[in-house]
Parts: sequence; structure tokens; C-alpha cells
Amino acid sequence: MSKEGKELMDFAAQRAHNWTQAPYDEATQSEVRTLLEEGGEALVEAFYTDLEFGTGGLRGLMGAGTNRMNAYTVAQATQGLANYMLDVVPSGASIAIAHDSRNNSPAFARVAAEVMAGNGIEVHLFPALRPTPQLSFTVREFGCTAGIVVTASHNPKEYNGYKVYWSDGGQIVPPHDKGIIERVRAVSGPAEVQWGQDAASQARIHLLDDQADQAYWKTVLDLRLSEDLISNGSDLSIVYTPLHGTGSVSVIPALDAAGFRNVHIVESQRHPDGNFPTVHSPNPEEGAALSEAIELAKTVNAQLVLGTDPDSDRVGIAVPDAQSDGGWRLLNGNETGALLVDYVVSQRAQKDLLASGDFVAKTIVTSDLMADIGRYAGLDVHETLTGFKWIADAIRREEGKGRFVAGGEESYGYMIGDEVRDKDAVAAACVLCELAHVAHADGSDLLGRLEAIHRTHGAYKEALVSQTKQGRAGKAEIAAQMEGFLTSPPADLAGERVIEVRDYAAQRATDVRDGSTRTLDLPASNVVQLVTDQNTLVTARPSGTEPKIKFYFSVRMAVDNWPNGDYSQAMGALESRIAQLKQEMGVVA
Repeated sequence: MSKEGKELMDFAAQRAHNWTQAPYDEATQSEVRTLLEEGGEALVEAFYTDLEFGTGGLRGLMGAGTNRMNAYTVAQATQGLANYMLDVVPSGASIAIAHDSRNNSPAFARVAAEVMAGNGIEVHLFPALRPTPQLSFTVREFGCTAGIVVTASHNPKEYNGYKVYWSDGGQIVPPHDKGIIERVRAVSGPAEVQWGQDAASQARIHLLDDQADQAYWKTVLDLRLSEDLISNGSDLSIVYTPLHGTGSVSVIPALDAAGFRNVHIVESQRHPDGNFPTVHSPNPEEGAALSEAIELAKTVNAQLVLGTDPDSDRVGIAVPDAQSDGGWRLLNGNETGALLVDYVVSQRAQKDLLASGDFVAKTIVTSDLMADIGRYAGLDVHETLTGFKWIADAIRREEGKGRFVAGGEESYGYMIGDEVRDKDAVAAACVLCELAHVAHADGSDLLGRLEAIHRTHGAYKEALVSQTKQGRAGKAEIAAQMEGFLTSPPADLAGERVIEVRDYAAQRATDVRDGSTRTLDLPASNVVQLVTDQNTLVTARPSGTEPKIKFYFSVRMAVDNWPNGDYSQAMGALESRIAQLKQEMGVVA
């Protein structure tokens, strides 16, 4: 072992010894003693640092240790959040708290509730699992100062975390994010936590009832635009899987209330289970997660397959396609987002429900097709950093000037209307089913609708490659990759000249042809984009919540340039171009 390695091991062991005595509970003490006895990298990773409370909250592996999700790291983070809330709202502060289906989520939510109550803050706690978008809605509905949802979104079963929301229902953004982080870091240990287990504190915890559910579902039902669906319902055959998550208590009843009478649930994945026993990862971005749903769809002649992640903020879909292996095609997040935005915008335009200042929103790594659709309808377009908190921030900034109509991001998150201020798979699932119903009635389907969009705005194709790099060494490797893109960007990509390098951390775009620069009018973020003379866009972005670096590829082709005017040939050419880009960037999945 190197000198540096030994010093790190000694540091981790010293911190771990503190966890083998009170106030830590006996189960935690026992787990840490085992780590100390075994030593090695597991001990170092659990204690070499504190689990970082980032701009979105907490996320990490569950287990004992300062760098793990457990009752103590949750309590300390919650104490820091409570301190900040009381700085901003010295009296009358309140918070809403929800949790998903993950292991330990109910316990972590209870810890957060008790700590908040121990600090004199009124708590509105959901008595059982609820989806993330409902938490966002409830924060605004109850006029809360803040909100917490305990979830690790679509991560594997070993993870948990929590997201923090402010009074507008959106995840925290400046200045609150930095203020909360400072307060969380200032909490040095469990002795500084107001644990809130006394009777007076417990009385401040109010369990929410069915009225909270009904209020949220009403906002989902109010999004319906098809008069036929509203009046007559739908018999379209649909398959849905909640992937062992909160969709079981939200998407299923919402689809029923919206009038979809022929929805087939994947029974093996209906019930909440934090072990996610039927999938490697409960992530609807991955085709394997929808495999059981697709098999069921083949037997019931379904026209649409949907799956949501454990906290029901992301939705993935598949549609029948005779040209695809197995007869079904998975749509990526950009394709689904374009379909949703196009449907909502066109329907609202037909019903004269759009007004000056209304806008759509997308992130910098999301297809420009969504922006094209919005501008074509005469709407404003807001482009934000990655993450729905920035779209929520745009909605807050535009209140009184224009309303958010629809938008999304490539990572399977979508939002319609502004009642919820985070991506909402419950509402998106209902609107996608409505779109499938309307398309079917018109003698078309979702692929037909997508082709029509491309024929109007040009063909688009996107792809994403994620590289996982665990631990301290992984962080260093990711940092080196990002530095390389800035200091030594490629001159050409797929036969196209690179003309601009966008450094979002420095908030500067550089034209490599003449060295001129322009300001990127967005908050600083660790993102690098390469732009070619054919409007191809390649983006590198380390994940803020996972040990990954993500590469986004976006290519396009104007209708006039389609080979022989043929749609399938155009899409094939774009697919080949993306494959070449991946190869040249050295990030082939």
C-alpha cells in the first residue's frame, strides 16, 4: 500500500471508530465493526469523505458510514435544511415529505419528518409511498416552505437519496441551493440534530389523507384535450408496468380515471418492492426494464407499452414496429418528448388556448426538435441547463408574463402545464395514452406521428452513452476527460468541421475558426459541447447524482437533403453518422 493509501485508510478507520459507540444504534455499530475488521476499499469508500449534499439533495449507496445513505446522514442533512428554512422563515415554516418504494425509504422519510418537527416546523407527511411529482404539487397546494421526497429515482436497488424542493414546487436553485448546502455542511454530527421524538414534536407531524391524492389527480385529468376521450373513454389496448414503484398507487388509478378501460398491468411488477426483483435496474431508459411489458403486449395486441421508474417522474414507452427486432421499438426520450410537445401544442393551438408569452422549455442536451415545434406554433422557447429544476425556475421567472405549455429533457422526463414543477410521469403517461388513442382514431400511430413531425421540421436523431466510473479513481478520470475536451478538442467529427466549443463552466463559447468568444447566459455548469458546421452537437457532462460521465449526440437533416426524399434512408444516414461520432470520440457503448 502506498503512503497516500495508508494515510487514507488510517483516516477512514479513525472516523469509523466514532461510529462504534453511542449515539449510533447497535446495528450500525455492528456493521461498522465488521468494516473495520475487514478493512480494505469498502471501509475507505464508506468513511473517506462525507456524503455530498449537492444542489439536488442527497444520493448514495445505503449502509453505515459518513459517505453512505443511512438514518444519521439523512438526519444531519435534514437538520441543515431545517436551519436554513428557519433562517428564511423564522416562524410558520412548513414542509411536505414523501417517499418512494425503495428499501429504507419509509424509515428515512420518518427520520426527516421527526427532525423537521423537532425544529418546530410543521410537517405534512404522506402515510405511504407517493410519486415525486405529487410531492412537487403538494408543496404548492399546501403553501409549504419546502419539500422532501426520499428516492434515488431510477438508480439500482443499493441506492437511496432525497430531493429537496422550495416553496415554488421546484427543486432548489440559487440562492437557496448554496445556502442550504452551507447549512448542511455546518452540521458536524448527530449530536447537533434535534431528533424530534418527544410528544410535542410528534404532534407537528400531520399525515396527509385522500384529499391530497384527489387534488393531484384532478390536475392530471384537467390536462386532457381530446373531447372524444373525455366523453367516451378509450378501449385502446395498453400495457403498463410500474417497475415495482410508486406508479402502482398513481399511474394505475390515473389512467383509469382518465377513461382508459383496456390497460393491462404487468402483474409481476405491479407491487412495490425495493429489491426490484424482476429487473437489473428499474430504469425505463433501458430496454431490458420493459421486456416483460413488451412480452405481455404481444399477447394482448397492445398499441402502446409504458413503464415508469420507482418515483414516477420518468416514463419510457415502446410501440409496435414491424421493422424492429421482436416487432416492437423503444422510443428514446427525445422522440417521446417531441411527440408530447407536438400534441399538446397543436391541440392547444386548435382550441385557441395559447397566448402571447406562452413557452415551451428544453435543456441544453435535449433535441432542438422540441424548440422547432414551439417556434413553429409561435411560442417562445426557453433553453436551460440539464435538470428539471431549471425548467421550474424558468416557469417561476416567467409567471405573470407567459405560461409554460409543455417541455422535457432527453432523460425521459416531461412536464405538461405548470401545476407540477418537476418532471411528471403520471401526467405524461396519461397524455401519451391520449395521443395514442387520437392517432389510432385517425388511422395512424405514434411512429406515423413522429414521421409527420420530421417531415415538417426535418429529421432528427439523438443518442446517449453513459460511462460508469466508480470511486475516487473514477472521479479523477472523468475530470481528465472533461479537461481534454476543452484543451484539445477535435478539429473534425464525422467529416464535419468543429466550429464552436461551449464551456458552460466558464460560461463561454469559443469560435475555433477565429478565436472569438461569446457569453453563455446560463448558470455555470460542468458541461462541454462541440458544435460542427452541420449543426451536429456532441455534449460531455458528468452526472451530478451518479458516478458517470454522459455523452450526448444530436444530428439532423433538412427534408430537402433526404436521400431520394426517403424518410427511412434519411434516418438510416443519421444513425450511421451517430455511430461514426461515437467511434471517433472513443465512447462506443
